[in-house]
Amino acid sequence: MVNSEMRLIPLSNLREHHDHSYHQLVIGLDGLAEFEIEGQGGEIRPLTGCIVPADHVHYYAGIGENRQLILDLPDDAPYLTGQHRDLKRLFERPRFFTLDTRLRGYLEFMLAEVNDYQQAPGDLLAATFLACLNSRIAEPMSALNGTGRQLDLVALNRFIDANLHRRLSVADLARQSHLSEQHFSERFRVLTGLSPYQYLLRRRLDEARHLLDSSDLSLSQIAERCGFANQSALSHAFRKHLGFPPSALRKS
Repeated sequence: MVNSEMRLIPLSNLREHHDHSYHQLVIGLDGLAEFEIEGQGGEIRPLTGCIVPADHVHYYAGIGENRQLILDLPDDAPYLTGQHRDLKRLFERPRFFTLDTRLRGYLEFMLAEVNDYQQAPGDLLAATFLACLNSRIAEPMSALNGTGRQLDLVALNRFIDANLHRRLSVADLARQSHLSEQHFSERFRVLTGLSPYQYLLRRRLDEARHLLDSSDLSLSQIAERCGFANQSALSHAFRKHLGFPPSALRKS
Protein backbone atom coordinates (compact mmCIF):
# COMPACT_ATOMS: atom_id res chain seq x y z
CA MET A 1 0.00 0.00 0.00
CA VAL A 2 1.32 3.45 -0.94
CA ASN A 3 1.10 5.94 1.92
CA SER A 4 -0.36 9.39 1.45
CA GLU A 5 2.32 12.04 1.11
CA MET A 6 2.32 15.83 0.91
CA ARG A 7 5.36 17.47 -0.68
CA LEU A 8 6.45 21.04 -1.46
CA ILE A 9 8.97 20.76 -4.29
CA PRO A 10 10.17 22.46 -7.47
CA LEU A 11 9.80 20.57 -10.76
CA SER A 12 12.80 20.11 -13.01
CA ASN A 13 12.93 22.32 -16.09
CA LEU A 14 13.60 19.17 -18.13
CA ARG A 15 10.49 17.58 -19.66
CA GLU A 16 9.92 14.21 -18.01
CA HIS A 17 7.15 11.62 -17.98
CA HIS A 18 5.97 8.65 -15.93
CA ASP A 19 2.88 7.07 -14.41
CA HIS A 20 2.21 5.63 -10.95
CA SER A 21 -0.28 3.46 -9.09
CA TYR A 22 -1.65 6.29 -6.93
CA HIS A 23 -3.66 9.42 -7.71
CA GLN A 24 -1.95 12.78 -7.57
CA LEU A 25 -3.06 16.34 -6.95
CA VAL A 26 -0.70 19.11 -8.09
CA ILE A 27 -1.19 22.74 -7.05
CA GLY A 28 1.04 25.59 -8.16
CA LEU A 29 2.47 27.81 -5.43
CA ASP A 30 5.18 29.81 -7.23
CA GLY A 31 6.30 30.13 -10.83
CA LEU A 32 4.97 28.03 -13.70
CA ALA A 33 4.84 24.39 -14.75
CA GLU A 34 3.38 22.50 -17.71
CA PHE A 35 1.49 19.20 -17.53
CA GLU A 36 0.15 16.90 -20.22
CA ILE A 37 -1.99 13.99 -18.99
CA GLU A 38 -2.98 11.46 -21.64
CA GLY A 39 -3.03 14.17 -24.31
CA GLN A 40 -4.78 16.82 -22.18
CA GLY A 41 -2.39 19.69 -21.58
CA GLY A 42 -2.41 22.73 -19.35
CA GLU A 43 -0.28 25.26 -17.54
CA ILE A 44 -0.01 25.27 -13.74
CA ARG A 45 0.19 28.79 -12.31
CA PRO A 46 0.03 29.81 -8.65
CA LEU A 47 -3.27 28.69 -7.07
CA THR A 48 -4.23 26.54 -10.06
CA GLY A 49 -3.73 22.82 -10.29
CA CYS A 50 -4.40 19.51 -11.98
CA ILE A 51 -5.64 16.04 -11.11
CA VAL A 52 -3.56 13.08 -12.27
CA PRO A 53 -5.52 9.80 -11.93
CA ALA A 54 -3.61 6.63 -11.10
CA ASP A 55 -1.89 4.83 -14.01
CA HIS A 56 -2.22 7.83 -16.35
CA VAL A 57 0.99 8.66 -18.20
CA HIS A 58 1.77 12.36 -17.72
CA TYR A 59 4.47 14.66 -19.04
CA TYR A 60 5.58 17.58 -16.91
CA ALA A 61 8.21 20.30 -16.65
CA GLY A 62 8.83 23.32 -14.47
CA ILE A 63 9.41 26.67 -16.17
CA GLY A 64 12.21 28.55 -14.45
CA GLU A 65 11.98 28.81 -10.68
CA ASN A 66 8.82 27.12 -9.43
CA ARG A 67 7.31 25.43 -6.40
CA GLN A 68 4.44 22.96 -6.36
CA LEU A 69 2.35 21.30 -3.67
CA ILE A 70 2.00 17.62 -4.59
CA LEU A 71 -0.37 15.23 -2.84
CA ASP A 72 0.10 11.50 -3.46
CA LEU A 73 -3.24 9.79 -2.84
CA PRO A 74 -3.51 5.97 -2.85
CA ASP A 75 -6.83 4.61 -4.11
CA ASP A 76 -7.42 2.74 -0.85
CA ALA A 77 -6.76 5.72 1.42
CA PRO A 78 -9.33 6.09 4.23
CA TYR A 79 -10.64 9.37 2.80
CA LEU A 80 -11.35 7.73 -0.60
CA THR A 81 -13.13 4.66 0.76
CA GLY A 82 -16.11 3.88 2.99
CA GLN A 83 -18.34 6.88 3.54
CA HIS A 84 -15.90 9.02 1.54
CA ARG A 85 -15.88 6.82 -1.57
CA ASP A 86 -17.76 9.46 -3.59
CA LEU A 87 -14.54 11.50 -3.57
CA LYS A 88 -13.08 8.96 -6.02
CA ARG A 89 -15.17 10.70 -8.66
CA LEU A 90 -12.51 13.41 -8.64
CA PHE A 91 -10.04 10.96 -10.14
CA GLU A 92 -12.15 9.44 -12.91
CA ARG A 93 -10.35 11.59 -15.47
CA PRO A 94 -7.59 14.21 -15.71
CA ARG A 95 -8.68 17.78 -15.20
CA PHE A 96 -7.32 21.25 -14.48
CA PHE A 97 -8.80 23.68 -11.97
CA THR A 98 -8.43 27.09 -10.33
CA LEU A 99 -8.86 27.59 -6.59
CA ASP A 100 -11.52 30.05 -5.50
CA THR A 101 -11.08 32.50 -2.60
CA ARG A 102 -12.20 30.09 0.12
CA LEU A 103 -10.05 27.21 -1.11
CA ARG A 104 -7.08 29.56 -1.32
CA GLY A 105 -7.65 30.44 2.32
CA TYR A 106 -7.86 26.79 3.31
CA LEU A 107 -4.72 26.02 1.31
CA GLU A 108 -2.83 28.69 3.28
CA PHE A 109 -4.11 27.19 6.54
CA MET A 110 -3.15 23.66 5.46
CA LEU A 111 0.38 24.70 4.49
CA ALA A 112 0.84 26.63 7.75
CA GLU A 113 -0.28 23.62 9.80
CA VAL A 114 2.10 21.27 8.02
CA ASN A 115 4.94 23.80 8.29
CA ASP A 116 4.42 24.68 11.98
CA TYR A 117 3.50 21.28 13.40
CA GLN A 118 5.49 18.20 12.46
CA GLN A 119 2.64 15.99 13.69
CA ALA A 120 -0.08 17.83 11.74
CA PRO A 121 -2.82 15.38 10.63
CA GLY A 122 -1.95 15.49 6.92
CA ASP A 123 -4.55 12.89 5.91
CA LEU A 124 -7.34 14.78 7.65
CA LEU A 125 -6.23 18.08 6.10
CA ALA A 126 -6.07 16.47 2.65
CA ALA A 127 -9.48 14.84 3.09
CA THR A 128 -11.11 18.18 3.91
CA PHE A 129 -9.41 19.82 0.94
CA LEU A 130 -10.55 17.04 -1.41
CA ALA A 131 -14.13 17.28 -0.17
CA CYS A 132 -14.15 21.05 -0.75
CA LEU A 133 -12.58 20.67 -4.18
CA ASN A 134 -15.06 17.94 -5.12
CA SER A 135 -18.00 20.16 -4.22
CA ARG A 136 -16.69 22.78 -6.64
CA ILE A 137 -15.56 20.85 -9.70
CA ALA A 138 -17.48 17.54 -9.63
CA GLU A 139 -20.31 17.45 -12.13
CA PRO A 140 -23.65 17.70 -10.28
CA MET A 141 -25.89 14.66 -10.61
CA SER A 142 -28.72 16.88 -11.86
CA ALA A 143 -26.62 17.73 -14.90
CA LEU A 144 -26.03 14.11 -15.85
CA ASN A 145 -27.94 12.31 -18.55
CA GLY A 146 -30.55 10.35 -16.64
CA THR A 147 -32.07 8.43 -19.52
CA GLY A 148 -31.12 5.04 -18.08
CA ARG A 149 -29.66 4.09 -21.48
CA GLN A 150 -27.52 0.96 -21.32
CA LEU A 151 -23.98 1.18 -22.62
CA ASP A 152 -23.49 -0.64 -25.91
CA LEU A 153 -20.10 -2.23 -25.32
CA VAL A 154 -20.03 -3.87 -28.75
CA ALA A 155 -20.47 -0.49 -30.47
CA LEU A 156 -17.89 1.07 -28.16
CA ASN A 157 -15.40 -1.66 -28.99
CA ARG A 158 -15.91 -1.04 -32.71
CA PHE A 159 -15.28 2.67 -32.20
CA ILE A 160 -12.21 2.01 -30.04
CA ASP A 161 -10.71 -0.47 -32.50
CA ALA A 162 -11.29 1.87 -35.45
CA ASN A 163 -9.57 4.71 -33.61
CA LEU A 164 -6.94 2.86 -31.61
CA HIS A 165 -4.15 4.85 -33.27
CA ARG A 166 -5.59 8.09 -31.86
CA ARG A 167 -5.27 9.57 -28.38
CA LEU A 168 -8.78 8.64 -27.36
CA SER A 169 -10.19 10.36 -24.28
CA VAL A 170 -13.07 9.58 -21.95
CA ALA A 171 -14.91 12.46 -23.60
CA ASP A 172 -14.62 10.70 -26.98
CA LEU A 173 -16.17 7.52 -25.57
CA ALA A 174 -18.85 9.38 -23.62
CA ARG A 175 -19.97 11.18 -26.78
CA GLN A 176 -20.49 7.82 -28.47
CA SER A 177 -22.88 6.88 -25.67
CA HIS A 178 -24.57 10.31 -25.46
CA LEU A 179 -23.63 10.65 -21.78
CA SER A 180 -21.67 13.12 -19.71
CA GLU A 181 -18.08 12.05 -18.99
CA GLN A 182 -18.77 11.42 -15.32
CA HIS A 183 -21.98 9.47 -15.86
CA PHE A 184 -20.33 7.44 -18.61
CA SER A 185 -17.34 6.64 -16.38
CA GLU A 186 -19.59 5.50 -13.55
CA ARG A 187 -21.68 3.23 -15.80
CA PHE A 188 -18.62 1.93 -17.60
CA ARG A 189 -16.93 0.91 -14.36
CA VAL A 190 -20.08 -0.91 -13.22
CA LEU A 191 -20.33 -2.72 -16.57
CA THR A 192 -16.68 -3.71 -17.03
CA GLY A 193 -15.08 -3.41 -13.60
CA LEU A 194 -12.49 -1.07 -15.14
CA SER A 195 -12.13 2.64 -15.65
CA PRO A 196 -12.37 3.75 -19.31
CA TYR A 197 -8.63 4.46 -19.31
CA GLN A 198 -7.77 0.99 -17.97
CA TYR A 199 -10.05 -0.59 -20.57
CA LEU A 200 -8.48 1.41 -23.40
CA LEU A 201 -5.01 0.42 -22.26
CA ARG A 202 -6.02 -3.24 -22.16
CA ARG A 203 -7.33 -3.10 -25.74
CA ARG A 204 -4.17 -1.31 -26.90
CA LEU A 205 -2.03 -4.01 -25.31
CA ASP A 206 -4.19 -6.80 -26.75
CA GLU A 207 -3.87 -5.36 -30.25
CA ALA A 208 -0.13 -4.85 -29.82
CA ARG A 209 0.26 -8.49 -28.77
CA HIS A 210 -1.76 -9.58 -31.80
CA LEU A 211 0.41 -7.52 -34.18
CA LEU A 212 3.62 -8.76 -32.56
CA ASP A 213 2.47 -12.33 -33.10
CA SER A 214 0.97 -11.98 -36.57
CA SER A 215 2.94 -9.29 -38.41
CA ASP A 216 6.45 -8.19 -39.26
CA LEU A 217 5.80 -4.57 -38.26
CA SER A 218 8.53 -2.89 -36.24
CA LEU A 219 7.95 -2.02 -32.59
CA SER A 220 7.70 1.68 -33.46
CA GLN A 221 5.07 0.94 -36.12
CA ILE A 222 3.08 -1.20 -33.71
CA ALA A 223 3.29 1.53 -31.05
CA GLU A 224 1.92 4.06 -33.55
CA ARG A 225 -0.93 1.78 -34.69
CA CYS A 226 -1.95 1.00 -31.11
CA GLY A 227 -1.97 4.57 -29.83
CA PHE A 228 1.22 4.60 -27.79
CA ALA A 229 3.28 7.78 -27.90
CA ASN A 230 6.39 5.91 -29.04
CA GLN A 231 8.20 2.58 -28.82
CA SER A 232 9.44 3.43 -25.32
CA ALA A 233 5.87 3.96 -24.09
CA LEU A 234 4.85 0.62 -25.60
CA SER A 235 7.72 -1.19 -23.88
CA HIS A 236 6.98 0.51 -20.57
CA ALA A 237 3.30 -0.53 -20.71
CA PHE A 238 4.25 -4.14 -21.54
CA ARG A 239 6.71 -4.39 -18.67
CA LYS A 240 4.38 -2.78 -16.16
CA HIS A 241 1.11 -4.53 -17.03
CA LEU A 242 2.24 -7.81 -18.62
CA GLY A 243 5.56 -8.35 -16.87
CA PHE A 244 7.74 -8.70 -19.97
CA PRO A 245 8.99 -6.53 -22.87
CA PRO A 246 7.32 -6.71 -26.29
CA SER A 247 10.53 -8.08 -27.77
CA ALA A 248 9.97 -11.25 -25.74
CA LEU A 249 6.99 -12.16 -27.94
CA ARG A 250 9.05 -11.73 -31.07
CA LYS A 251 11.79 -13.95 -29.71
CA SER A 252 9.30 -16.66 -28.80
